[in-house]
Amino acid sequence: MENNRKMPDFTIPGNKDSKIKKIIGIVSGKGGVGKSLITSLLASDMARKGYKVGIMDADITGPSIPRYFGIEGRALADEEGQILPKVAENGVKVMSVNLIVENAEDPVVWRGPILANAVKQFYTDVVWGELDYLFVDMPPGTGDVPLTVFQSLPIDGIVVATSPSDLVSMIVAKAVTMAKRMRINILGAVENMSYLECPDCGKKIDVFGKSKVEEIKGKSGIEVVSRIPIDPKISEATDAGRIFDIKDGYMDEIIEELEKIEPKEKK
Repeated sequence: MENNRKMPDFTIPGNKDSKIKKIIGIVSGKGGVGKSLITSLLASDMARKGYKVGIMDADITGPSIPRYFGIEGRALADEEGQILPKVAENGVKVMSVNLIVENAEDPVVWRGPILANAVKQFYTDVVWGELDYLFVDMPPGTGDVPLTVFQSLPIDGIVVATSPSDLVSMIVAKAVTMAKRMRINILGAVENMSYLECPDCGKKIDVFGKSKVEEIKGKSGIEVVSRIPIDPKISEATDAGRIFDIKDGYMDEIIEELEKIEPKEKK
């Protein structure tokens, strides 16, 4: 029997000086599939289209977003003590724990409740200003932080990150099942490291196994799946802190879905 009970509303009010239209989470059932890359590419492509974009790096213990955008130094605060996000060369606003700790290489050794509270503060205490899209780069799994994001932030939809491995069914199933239970809109999936294109003949080589795109569509019900190849240009851009230089249209299908969604009312 279908459960039609109304879920309690745990969403928290956003920053008083911020106006965010749409909040999109990038999730995965496991680590190492490229959530931060996908988040960075989506944000960069949307900024290139003229949207005002921000990224909340909610992977507190494994932050990497500032590196993708070449952002260094610590975030500042305004006269009221509110945190100001750093702005990348392409205009994307970024907030990450690496921008508030004294040394970016120091480990963040915090327990779950503290991690969850830090994510809440990234929403309530950071002056995001006016944004069309805020992308939330989530930690892997279904623990405290993803649960906090789903319950506390008015998420308008999620994008599932995956890769062409035999674990893909489990990876996608975990994220999809959690989202459905939380009644979160699933916009699509992105298969990272999907193939390698031969520079001489153009043939697509399945380095990590056959693409699971059709399997994802069949088992999870996700209709839209984008594919990112293994591309040396991406690694070079990441190392240089210039992920926004990648303009190959890998995210086009997902971006179409992002532009269609109707935003939830934000507190």
